[in-house]
Amino acid sequence: MTPVPPPAVELSADQARRIALRAQGFLGAPDRRAGVPGVLRHLGAVQLDTISVLARSHELIPYARLGPVGRRTVEDAYWSGGRTFEYWSHAACILPVEEWPHFAFRRRAYRSRPHWHHDLPDGVYDTVIKQLRDEGPLTATELGGAKNGGEWWDWSASKVAVERALMYGEVVCTERRGWKRVYDLAERAIPDALLHDELSDAECRRRLVALAGRSLGVGTRGDIADYHRLKGEEFDAVVADSGLVPVVVEGWTKPAWADPEALAKEPRGRHRTTLLSPFDSLIWERARTERIFGFTHRLEAYVPKQKRIHGYFAMPLLAGGKLQGRVDPAREGTTLVAKQASLAGPKAVAPMAEALVEAAAWVGCTDIRVDRVDAPELREPLRTEIGHALQRAFR
Repeated sequence: MTPVPPPAVELSADQARRIALRAQGFLGAPDRRAGVPGVLRHLGAVQLDTISVLARSHELIPYARLGPVGRRTVEDAYWSGGRTFEYWSHAACILPVEEWPHFAFRRRAYRSRPHWHHDLPDGVYDTVIKQLRDEGPLTATELGGAKNGGEWWDWSASKVAVERALMYGEVVCTERRGWKRVYDLAERAIPDALLHDELSDAECRRRLVALAGRSLGVGTRGDIADYHRLKGEEFDAVVADSGLVPVVVEGWTKPAWADPEALAKEPRGRHRTTLLSPFDSLIWERARTERIFGFTHRLEAYVPKQKRIHGYFAMPLLAGGKLQGRVDPAREGTTLVAKQASLAGPKAVAPMAEALVEAAAWVGCTDIRVDRVDAPELREPLRTEIGHALQRAFR
C-alpha cells in the first residue's frame, strides 16, 4: 500500500513574512558577536555590484542588519583570514569558504565548455598559472594587463586565462583591491579539508537547496532555486532529500517549502528600521518581494534616465517588518541628498527620517537635504522629522 504523505504545514501570509524576515536577519536581536562573518554565514551569499552610492552593495548588506558597523571592519571581515571566496552564485557573490565544495558541479560544468566564449592563444593559460604560483596573489593588471585597449569586454589574453581558471576552480578570487579581483591558486587559498570536487552534482545541488531554504526561511520553487541560480528541474530532483518541509502559504498560488528550524519557533522580536540595497537577498527577486510585502520594486540604474520612476539607485525602506517607501540617495560632500523619496503614508515619515539619519552618520555625512517627495504634503513633515532626528543623533 502506497504511504500517504503528511499534510503540508499551513502558514498565514503574516507568518511567512515574519519567517522570511527572521531568516534574513531583520527580526530579533542582531548577532553582534558573530558580526559580519556571521551575517555572511547566515545568508550564504552576498551579491557584489559595481554601483556605489552610499556605499557598495556588499557593504550595505551587513549594515542593514547590524547597524553602522565600520566600513573597514566590513571589508576586513570579508577578505582577511581566508574566510571567503568569490564565485558565481546568485550573481557574482562573496561566499563562505565552507561552501567551496558545494559549487563543484558548477566548476565541472564550466570545464566542459573549453572555449568559454573567448579564444585563447596556446600557452597563455599555463603561463598565468605559473605566474600565480611564483608571484601570487595578483590582480589581472599585475598578470600582464586586464584590457586590450578596446571596448568594455575587450579582455587581454591573460585576463581571459585567469577568469577561465577562476571558473574552473584552479584559481580563486580572494579579495577585491580597488574593486579589482585579486587572484590566487585554489590550492593555496582554500583549506585542504575543503579543496576537493568529490561531491556529486546531485549532492551539490541538494546542499545548496537546503542552504537556500534556510537563508530564506520559506519560499517557492522559484525562490529557492533562484537563490544560487539553480534550474527548476535541478531543484525538483533534490528537494525531497533536502530536509525542507512542504508548506501552504495563505495567498501564495504556488507550492512552497520551509526550513524546519524556521517552523519550530514563532518568529518574534524587534524589527530593524533601515534602507535596503536593491541587491539585498531579502528583496533581490521581484516576484517574491511583491508576494511577501505587496511592494513592487525595480532597480532602475540600467533604465534610461527619462524612463526612471523612483531613481537611479532607489533603496526600499524597511520598517516594522514592512516595506514602507523608498529613497534615491546621493552624497554631496558631508550632505546626504534624498533626491527622490516616496512614502507609504504619514506613518512612514518617522521611520524614513530615522533610516536616513543613521545612513548619513554611517557614511560620514552631518546634514540631509530632501529634494523631492512623491507626496508633496509629506515633504515638510519629513524635513522636520529629519531635523529632530539629526539633533538627537549629533547633540
